[in-house]
Amino acid sequence: MNRLCALLLLLCCSALPAYAAGLVARVDRDQLNSGETVELTLESTDATLFGKPDLSPLNALFEVRGTRQVNQLTHLSDTNKANTRWIITLQPKQTGTVIIPPLQVGDYRSQPISLNVTQSETSEAQLAPVFIESSLDQPSVYVQAQAILTLRIYHSVALYDDSSLTPLHLSDALVEQLGESRTYEKLINGVRHGVIETRYGIYPQHSGELNIPAQTFSATQVDSQQSTAPAPLGPKPGKLVHVTSSDIPLSVKPKPEDYPTNAAWLPARSLSVSETWNPEPDHCRVGDSLTRTLTLKAEGLSSAQLPALTTTDVNGLRRYPDLPQLSNQVTENGLIGSREEREALVPTRVGQVELPAVEVVWWNTHEDRLERSYLPARTLQVAANPELAVDTPSHNTPQTLSDDSPLWLWQLSTLVLASTTLIGFGLWWRARRQPAILRAAQTGPSPRTLLDDLKRACLANDPQATRQALDAWARQQPETLADMAARFVLLSDALDGLNGALYSETGQHWQGEELWKAIRSIPATEREQDLASEPSSLPPLYPK
Repeated sequence: MNRLCALLLLLCCSALPAYAAGLVARVDRDQLNSGETVELTLESTDATLFGKPDLSPLNALFEVRGTRQVNQLTHLSDTNKANTRWIITLQPKQTGTVIIPPLQVGDYRSQPISLNVTQSETSEAQLAPVFIESSLDQPSVYVQAQAILTLRIYHSVALYDDSSLTPLHLSDALVEQLGESRTYEKLINGVRHGVIETRYGIYPQHSGELNIPAQTFSATQVDSQQSTAPAPLGPKPGKLVHVTSSDIPLSVKPKPEDYPTNAAWLPARSLSVSETWNPEPDHCRVGDSLTRTLTLKAEGLSSAQLPALTTTDVNGLRRYPDLPQLSNQVTENGLIGSREEREALVPTRVGQVELPAVEVVWWNTHEDRLERSYLPARTLQVAANPELAVDTPSHNTPQTLSDDSPLWLWQLSTLVLASTTLIGFGLWWRARRQPAILRAAQTGPSPRTLLDDLKRACLANDPQATRQALDAWARQQPETLADMAARFVLLSDALDGLNGALYSETGQHWQGEELWKAIRSIPATEREQDLASEPSSLPPLYPK
């Protein structure tokens, strides 16, 4: 019975997204004043959906000011993608929380949307043909925090499209325009006005009093006698209109005294820090490349204000960071700045690798208090990689076996050593009894060939080919590549550059000449055995 219920629940959950995707509803804004209009968009990607939405559920709470339909057909390889949008202009009939009810087209129903409608404070004295209104979302802010300036130009007469607004420049503050200007309608005392709304994010750089200067809007009013005539090619007939807003003072508070002096000043409405991994580090091995992405998001700050996330070098990990990615998202509450830091992490030893916690100190401007957002510390369990020689750093604390260590480990080691010695002696004795021409035969590439391959790959500046040639050459050396890098600084630095080119996602341009010079700088005695003479003749065609 329980299994049947679970199956039915799974089927219901899987069906819901497909049903909701048939008709999606959205609005251009969810906060407005009384008398203003809002645009509701219904969108469907179902090519078999025909007809028009049933607007009768809107009549109780809204006045439908206009509707239009947009059809779009896109060709994608061998398929066609249809998109249909219905754009409906609505004016709420009441204030407070107003719900746009679900609307139906065919068998699909849209989701409800909540609107917040506040009472308009516009007075009758403002009922000029064209006037401008400016307002701040708050009378005071902390230094470098966000204040939103909203400019609304109201016009009850027709205007040509030559309108302009003076640019907003402040010497003591950074100014960011929040998206493009938007237009809608508003009913004021029975007179319908067109509205042009522009919003700015203002970030004061000094405490004290900041004066936001007046802004001027200019446009040409359409002559009522020419309103139905085609647009003229020359100068537009009509009255030139100039309207100016009033100055607005903004009080800027200094950084609180109890804010930590060693932390970056971050005044935000909300802040979060998160991480993602690719692949997940649950089963990582020595030499694997793990991509870790740290993301810092702050509501009320631009991405340029966000500091770098503090990361420390960890024993057992090589780090190859990319350049940070900055982005801004415009919302009703202003900007949401985002900083994304990505780095490749390569484990270099077996065992536990401790990643420290990441902490960000910030000031909550909404609740006016100090807060800390952090990622907890994380432990990586690094396993051995059979394809690579394990790098055991020489500076690690040497491990000694206790008196109670199992004796069989020593016995097994002794047995393996004795066996390999006997096998090696047997192969040597067998080789002594073979003809000289057979002893010279090789089963793989010679050391000279491998060294030449490594040289060609390095000088061709090909990191992938160089890595393969380097591994092949290192397998014929008397010690591991890690041991050689520990003894020769030039080789260690050159290997760091090669790994950076291999694992970094920015696609660094790598020069292989440094690595080749490091290989050649190894003393000749270290490679004397590898550069032995090659066989002078081929093995016999018909060996006995």
